[in-house]
Amino acid sequence: MEDREIKALVSLLDDDDAEVTTLVENKIRSLGKEIIPFLETQWEGSFSPIAQRRIEDIIHDLQFDGMEERLLHWKNGGALDLLEGMSIIATFQYPDLNFQKLRDEIDQFRYDVWAHFDAQMSPVDQVKTLNSVFYSGLGFGANTKNFHSASNSMVNIVLESRRGNPITLCVIYMLIARKLNMPVYGVNLPNLFVLTYKLDKTQFYINVFNRGIIFSKNDIDHYIAQLNLGPKDSFYQPCTHLEIVQRVLRNLIVSYEKAGEPEKIREVERLLLAMVEE
Repeated sequence: MEDREIKALVSLLDDDDAEVTTLVENKIRSLGKEIIPFLETQWEGSFSPIAQRRIEDIIHDLQFDGMEERLLHWKNGGALDLLEGMSIIATFQYPDLNFQKLRDEIDQFRYDVWAHFDAQMSPVDQVKTLNSVFYSGLGFGANTKNFHSASNSMVNIVLESRRGNPITLCVIYMLIARKLNMPVYGVNLPNLFVLTYKLDKTQFYINVFNRGIIFSKNDIDHYIAQLNLGPKDSFYQPCTHLEIVQRVLRNLIVSYEKAGEPEKIREVERLLLAMVEE
């Protein structure tokens, strides 16, 4: 379809006939995400608030469909790259996110730690070194003032602000650790996400939300007992990247519930359903 034909369609978006606008919207949506730059240009040149709002809705729907498609592709490809999965989620609020910029930041953080790092250190000393740079050097920490904010689940915002919730801080910490060949993995605890350092017979845990405090299996036993829960392997053993993304999506649903944004809740629930379906 030529530009003049698309422009003619867009001009009908503020038509008084609801049937006409529905047909027009469906036709524009059928053109796919490639039409977004053209729609953005049309939005800028429009003097109709009604048409602008409908253009915004179409752009959002096309961007959301593209995000869902990328997230499914990531899942079906084995969910291998955790930063990619987290970045795709962030495009829910930041559709123009630059993935490569995020990778470059993680690489820089890895270098910052590497300058103080020695692979021959004991596992505990490796973690203490990473802690020193992560919290004191780079300034990462818990966002306790706005704990339920959706921005805490957006990896780009946490990288920028250096403040996040347990799981996003853990993800960034783990990405740096893995680049240093540290055997660090995520662990799904009830109400708290932590990390485990696990290699052969050595295993301990790291509470990234609490400045990297190291704790043991016995501490998890005590924590679970306080919650009146029985022990499960998932409380002690590494979880998958897919499980991390699923938990991030659940956190987002809670954030939007507290913010009173039902439309966003429905959209994130749709993404979560796609991530748990076989």
